Amino acid sequence: MNSINSNGTSNSAASPYSGDVLGQLGSLVVKIADTKEEVSAALRLRHKVFFASRSDQDNSAIEGVDEDRYDEYCDHLIVIDREQDDPPEGRIVATYRLMSARQARHAGGFYTQGEFDVDSLVSRHPNLNFLELGRSCVLPEYRSKRTIELLWHGSWAYVRKHGFDVMFGCASLEGTDIRVHGQALKFLFENARADADWEVKAVGERIGPEALLVESLDPKAAIRVLPPLIKGYLRLGAMFAGEAVIDRQFGSIDVLVLLPVSRLNPRYVNYYGENAERHA
Repeated sequence: MNSINSNGTSNSAASPYSGDVLGQLGSLVVKIADTKEEVSAALRLRHKVFFASRSDQDNSAIEGVDEDRYDEYCDHLIVIDREQDDPPEGRIVATYRLMSARQARHAGGFYTQGEFDVDSLVSRHPNLNFLELGRSCVLPEYRSKRTIELLWHGSWAYVRKHGFDVMFGCASLEGTDIRVHGQALKFLFENARADADWEVKAVGERIGPEALLVESLDPKAAIRVLPPLIKGYLRLGAMFAGEAVIDRQFGSIDVLVLLPVSRLNPRYVNYYGENAERHA
């Protein structure tokens, strides 16, 4: 997790914003967390966003930290607001967890494998380099175009820097009532379903197309109720598995996002730059 100079010292000693900085926009900086303090702050931010309003919190949530066994093996993409007066690690306003196949092997597998059979997907594409994106969260007061744009920029810069071919991970619909999300799920299953070679089966509490109590699809209504993150994935050119999973722990319905770099919408590649030059 730390970024180390050639002389063996941590880059973070020189500046709270040095290390693996990937871009900046106004007062916001996106980088890879390279100190224990920054990682801990990212975990506290996740708790604040994921659990603050819930009463059925687990032990880690009660302590103010959203943490699992995968975190120590991952890189943590963070957005820092330089205009805040807190210590540097307290200025973190958004975060994304990044896990490569190499890191997953050390962790005993990808996090997503608990809900979808991604191991079979990876084995079908042995020449491609996979990156799992997860635990995305942004403080409510920072849920603006600038923050989201910088998260995307940072993710794209990381992908280009490390040569990843495929991004994937779970995205969530809030709540576990299938009836509430029937239109949204039907739209994803019918209009954005993964090609046969990219299809992935659910292994958790499965929701298939046959479970949706929706007689006909209303695309406009479906798009209106899709979360902004999923809409963003669609604009980027993402595919979705043809099944979803109910996540009781987080009170959500999860869908699997599949985004090969080769399928990225050229408009966004041009916008951010072939090698993420836009906000560098």
